[in-house]
Amino acid sequence: MPIDVGWADHVATITINRPHAFNALDTAHLRDLLGAVEELSAAPEVRCIILTGAGDQAFAAGADIKEMLGKGPEEMRAFSRLGHQVTAAIERATRPVIAAINGYAFGGGCELAIACDIRLASEVAQLGQQEVKLGVPPGWGGTQRLPRLIGPGLAAEMIFTGRRVKAPEAKRIGLVNAVYPSGELMAEATKLTAQIAANSPRAVAAAKQAMALALRGDHAAGFDAEVEVFAGSFGTADQEEGMGAFVEKRPPDFTGA
Repeated sequence: MPIDVGWADHVATITINRPHAFNALDTAHLRDLLGAVEELSAAPEVRCIILTGAGDQAFAAGADIKEMLGKGPEEMRAFSRLGHQVTAAIERATRPVIAAINGYAFGGGCELAIACDIRLASEVAQLGQQEVKLGVPPGWGGTQRLPRLIGPGLAAEMIFTGRRVKAPEAKRIGLVNAVYPSGELMAEATKLTAQIAANSPRAVAAAKQAMALALRGDHAAGFDAEVEVFAGSFGTADQEEGMGAFVEKRPPDFTGA
């Protein structure tokens, strides 16, 4: 299954199961992930959710570049809105969602992680908003959530340079809560969720709802603007060059056109 779901002791685990593609997300995977998050958020027996990726290389390497190649603004507006639905479902889930970042979390993968309530990383994890290297801006909420998480200056640096942030730095700047040896990541995530699940589900849900009001406010206009600038970048020379170079495994030659 592309999205695996299991649970034990009131804790559900969602695994993005596409390791051959570094758990990159296409439309079908996004829809399945959205359904899993919404279903588990409403399940009475679930008190906490862990989100992770299959294999030992990637949490989620981002959106599927091959699917995006050749698409125009209208198609990518719909794709961006679907990504926003997924990240919003994670953020608004009535259960806490913990990201267990077991490897690469780039682009949309990083956006999934920062939509979660808590992020735990393995020592080999790397995070980044690398969309500008492909000729497009972030499209699943990164421009709105990352500045709130690590501050506008650091967020601007990450987004404008597209550089990768390794686990120790991610911990230092507050991008992740903790870093563990790779073999211990899921055990530590399970330990944390067990602590959460032992508390009042109603109280935890109420606390999450109240915190969201304090931290999020009304960012609807910002999210809508992100969808538009993301979609509008498709069909440009830079987008075609950036994604074509990625698929062809060569450095891009951007012109700004």
